[in-house]
Amino acid sequence: MTIPNTRGGSPKPTPTEPLKRAVADCMRAIAGDSALEVAFGSDRPGLSGERARLPEPPRKMSAADVAVLRGHADSMALRLALHDDAVHRKYAPAGADARAIYDAVEQARVDAIGSRRMAGAAGNIAAMLEDRYGRANLASVSDRAEAPLPDVLAMIARERLTGLRPPPSIARAVELWRDSVESRAARSLDALVDAIDDQKAFARSVRELLSSLDMADELDDDGSEDDDDQQQQDEPQSGGEEEQGDAGQQDAGERGETETTDEFSDELQEGAMEADDAPPGEVTDDSDLSDSETPGDAPRPPQTRPGDGRAAEYRAFTTRFDEVVTAEELCDPEELARLRGYLDKQLANLQGVVARLANRLQRKLQAQQNRAWEFDLEEGMLDPARLTRVIVDPFQALSFKQEKDTNFRDTVVTLLIDNSGSMRGRPITVAATCADVLARTLERCGVKVEILGFTTRAWKGGQSRELWLQSGKPQNPGRLNDIRHIIYKAADAPWRRARKNLGLMMREGLLKENIDGEALDWAHKRLLARPEQRRILMVISDGAPVDDSTQSVNPGNYLERHLRQVIAAIEERSPVQLIAIGIGHDVTRYYRRAVTIVDAEELGGAMTDKLAELFDENEPPRQRRGRRR
Repeated sequence: MTIPNTRGGSPKPTPTEPLKRAVADCMRAIAGDSALEVAFGSDRPGLSGERARLPEPPRKMSAADVAVLRGHADSMALRLALHDDAVHRKYAPAGADARAIYDAVEQARVDAIGSRRMAGAAGNIAAMLEDRYGRANLASVSDRAEAPLPDVLAMIARERLTGLRPPPSIARAVELWRDSVESRAARSLDALVDAIDDQKAFARSVRELLSSLDMADELDDDGSEDDDDQQQQDEPQSGGEEEQGDAGQQDAGERGETETTDEFSDELQEGAMEADDAPPGEVTDDSDLSDSETPGDAPRPPQTRPGDGRAAEYRAFTTRFDEVVTAEELCDPEELARLRGYLDKQLANLQGVVARLANRLQRKLQAQQNRAWEFDLEEGMLDPARLTRVIVDPFQALSFKQEKDTNFRDTVVTLLIDNSGSMRGRPITVAATCADVLARTLERCGVKVEILGFTTRAWKGGQSRELWLQSGKPQNPGRLNDIRHIIYKAADAPWRRARKNLGLMMREGLLKENIDGEALDWAHKRLLARPEQRRILMVISDGAPVDDSTQSVNPGNYLERHLRQVIAAIEERSPVQLIAIGIGHDVTRYYRRAVTIVDAEELGGAMTDKLAELFDENEPPRQRRGRRR
């Protein structure tokens, strides 16, 4: 990206451009891949094939910002250089919890190799991990149930492999698990050190580690196979049988070394919750990254396949603590006014760009609202333009005209905005401003607008999870968090009274986790109760539904499957027209009518374009043909 030079000459590069070029070149050098494509954006870092996505550096960078950016780059480059996907898949466990640990420890291996060889990479990766776990708010955990086991084991393995202590932001969570893990798996952890340079041996050692932690039931039989089985087939049969016998004896010995305890198994199931970079609830789910392991991240559990017996009907463990509130109920008027002022100040420049796009939409809507006339009628209003004919020929009959009714139907638009933690920063600020400008524009055109938001009341379950624990932790409890649905502006409320409510999105601590299916169903039911003829629901989100508490005790795709069911019901049987806009997230795999944008600043244009398309689709065919002529 460059800044145009209005005085002539070559464009002036942005302040971050030299750093971005240096980081990209360094990534290619470490990865040993000159064709590696490196992009920078506001969405989560990720790696897919030969494409790496890094966070956009701030214009005013601190040394910590640079170290975090370089840490992401070094971690991805090391994975490309030292990781074999085929070997990783061959030894991967079948169970969701075991797979999450297996993936996290493997990433710790490649990071550890780079940290041992390059002191600079060690410092960068440490800064990146500290930033990630600090955003996840893991420093305040006080119970094993709140500590994500995959990340804890990855940090324990990293400590064994490099001698580096866990980052301060996750150190407390590690200490909660350390005694239990090391008392049962000290021998397996030591084996990781000897196998660090051999991914096959390391993968077998990780499987042994999982068996030591009473997770043998989540392993399949693939891990006991020799990777050179093709060579074995070429050797004499007796030798192959001998090796297979030795391998079987070794596996039997490994299974016999551990004693399963129900108490520790429950703790593992309770503690196997994910923590990503940025606040809890952010999980990479881009379609182009779904089959890759993002460096340094604890991947999501495998999705439940059709016909899987674990699949269950969606339900909530309890709705007692859910709430639907207005912005005024969550914040006093003085605070709302201050937050609204902060929002206006943050996006003074962007507001003009979005306003121009909104004006384009307004002209389109007003063009459809213009009334047409019928001429040369025998009755109606006298047509003065035809009076000249009467003067020329007195026997000519008078001409009348009559105004035709407009075909523009009553319309209501609902904007449903994701208020999850991953929207924090630029995305939520741009979303609030775009909603502001679009609502004022549509209101001027006689289109009613409703603005809603959805999040949860707490991180990692809140009171719903506490009630579940008190009830003895029943299996498959369903949704296990307290949802919060926010009404920023009701459809019948004038904009001048609801304007300041959008400032609430800037409030620290509001954005938590996102349960999209129930929020979409709630907004849809509100629209069905409206009297307008045309009803439009626009969803603005930056990721798939994620709630750590729910996903840790249900099948991995529990929330996503429910979202798909709700979308299918609306698109196939509802009169409501559904649109989705994904910010850095491919929503086209969920919604039929959707668009994905890379940068949050593209949101204003995407919103106006999709609404304009809808109004064009509903324009009468005769009017569209006339306009083309």
